[in-house]
Amino acid sequence: MDLLLLDRLLQIGDLFQRDMARAFEGTGLTTARVHLLWTLQHAGPSTQRELARLCEVTPRNITGLVDALEASGHVRRTPHPSDRRAVLVELTASAAETMTQMQKEHSDLNATLLEAVAPEDRDTVERGITAIADRLGTLVAQAGGTP
Repeated sequence: MDLLLLDRLLQIGDLFQRDMARAFEGTGLTTARVHLLWTLQHAGPSTQRELARLCEVTPRNITGLVDALEASGHVRRTPHPSDRRAVLVELTASAAETMTQMQKEHSDLNATLLEAVAPEDRDTVERGITAIADRLGTLVAQAGGTP
């Protein structure tokens, strides 16, 4: 039986989830916590309100995530330099090192996955995957979800 493209995409999603679970086993990091750390790595120190927006979660959820990551030593809260009512959330030095290593591994995996595709087909595959992701984002948004 030939698998549909959607079946392959679901298979890829499942494989990524299993690989992430394996990679973070025993660390106390969940997918949501890693997503927040990844967001901080790219956005830099941010308010919880901004993090909630960037992570597409409620302010209550972001508070729980930040509390857990602060307790585990991954982030710290610092006073906002211009708004006395706000605090900034930032990565600790050790978390910044972890995220830098994670970015390297991310880049290495990207290269390894692309090696499975003939060099002359790589641009086409990347354009196709981008088009599929964009279309799925549109469909999710139209259905009332967040892309």
